[in-house]
Amino acid sequence: MNAPTAFPDPAKPVPPYKHTPLFPLGKDETPYKKISAEGVRIEKVLGRDMLVVSREALRALSEAAFGDINHYLRPGHLKQLRAILEDGEASPNDKFVALDFLKNANIAAGGVLPMCQDTGTAIIMGKKGCNVITDGDDEAALSEGARDAYLRRNLRYSQVAPLSMYEEKNTANNMPAQCEIYAEGEDAYKFMFMAKGGGSANKSFLFQATPSVLTKDRLLAFLKEKVLTLGTAACPPYHLAIVIGGTSAELCMKTVKLASARYLDALPTHGSPDGNAFRDLEMEQEILKMTQSLGVGAQFGGKYFCHDVRVIRLPRHGASLPIGLGVSCSADRQVLGKITKDGVYLEELEHNPAQYLPEVEQALGGEVVKIDLNQPMKEILATFSKFPIKTRVSMTGTMIVARDSAHAKLRERLDKGEPLPDYFKNHPVYYAGPAKTPEGYASGAFGPTTAGRMDSFVDQFQAAGGSMVMVAKGNRAPAVREACKKYGGFYLGSIGGAAANLAEHCIKKVEVLEYPELGMEAIWRIEVVDFPAFIIIDDKGNDFFKELNLG
Repeated sequence: MNAPTAFPDPAKPVPPYKHTPLFPLGKDETPYKKISAEGVRIEKVLGRDMLVVSREALRALSEAAFGDINHYLRPGHLKQLRAILEDGEASPNDKFVALDFLKNANIAAGGVLPMCQDTGTAIIMGKKGCNVITDGDDEAALSEGARDAYLRRNLRYSQVAPLSMYEEKNTANNMPAQCEIYAEGEDAYKFMFMAKGGGSANKSFLFQATPSVLTKDRLLAFLKEKVLTLGTAACPPYHLAIVIGGTSAELCMKTVKLASARYLDALPTHGSPDGNAFRDLEMEQEILKMTQSLGVGAQFGGKYFCHDVRVIRLPRHGASLPIGLGVSCSADRQVLGKITKDGVYLEELEHNPAQYLPEVEQALGGEVVKIDLNQPMKEILATFSKFPIKTRVSMTGTMIVARDSAHAKLRERLDKGEPLPDYFKNHPVYYAGPAKTPEGYASGAFGPTTAGRMDSFVDQFQAAGGSMVMVAKGNRAPAVREACKKYGGFYLGSIGGAAANLAEHCIKKVEVLEYPELGMEAIWRIEVVDFPAFIIIDDKGNDFFKELNLG
């Protein structure tokens, strides 16, 4: 028989293997602070110096990381916010939002109120050197440290465990964490810690394109269309990450996440026949200019939809072209850590954000209209009806807080033929879920959540007399615009990403009204003073985000 053998001919020569790392990162220029010298030692094993790391060192590093990233930001991010205030091309609303973020960062840096009410999913990536020894329980130790940070600080428990396909329960400790550990390097254990909020996580998109897209004009047109789908719900200005290619869909999307955290900044800026990942700096600038021309701005119109852009090109299978998009939002929460023979280290974040505030606060955001929320709903609606979309308002009085799970409970009442409760008809509804309230404070961090998740409830609720004034963040579906026009309702956009500022200055009283078993998703009554927002959708069918092609 002439059938080919299943075994290669060992005499047939093949070239020597030359390994090229897929992500050949340059030197780590991160500024670190030493948090401990405990829990690390050197032992001789088979004639080699081995770094022995205790379980407690891993736990303590993780706890410190998740404490820091919920209160402090990187200096580079704060410098970008200050740059908006100094940019003559920035819109008044860009500057208003940037200033609010700087104020928020200053409050959060006090270590009591986290910068965002959504204190995120705990994500940990470790790269363990071949000369590092632990007890093998690394994932548990790192997760325990993350849990301890959420239990000991004023952070929110956002994780829900499925009890069945349709029944869920909050885990009440923000666990589980997402923990991934790789073997890489020699004499150090390196980490990236990330607290990823739901709003920015939801703005992660994978597009299975075809290789025909790989021409400059076609690719830029494709990306412009997809970038618009990001909307404003994840609290821009964004750190936008775009990845072209990938050996798999999951590698493409993982690269998006790492690029949004600037973890891959030290990649080379050109490719090679060996297939390494690289940054395309020219395309990064082209995409940044494109985002500035969209008019979306920092949530309410302007130039600063994005702080910056990262574009990573990856190798791919010849028949596939995955393209990934994702963002890091204004709660830009990630930090690097490492354990070496010299101790346990964590990236140094900015503990004095006040240095980035302007010396004299500017009058930003245009004229402000005062709104009394303690008048009957009919009069509140009549007041809003006098002003056009984009009007900046300052509200004082009572609001009801309800989000996904509470809306589902109220819809069950309507489906049974029962009315909505009076409180839902008589007051504006604020889509939010608070973090824990610190001792001596009226409220924990309490910023708006993504409005779009409640879009499907609006028509039914407004027909029943509720949700007549809604306060949240981000753009909404056309159905909301149509419902507001039909029933005379309004949607107001609040500044996403400034939860500590709202808690410190605007929210004066918080109490649970119904469904305490839902935890942070219970229905709350809050009293607010000078609560800032913009009219986004009015009772005449006007929609600010529709003008920006986001509606």
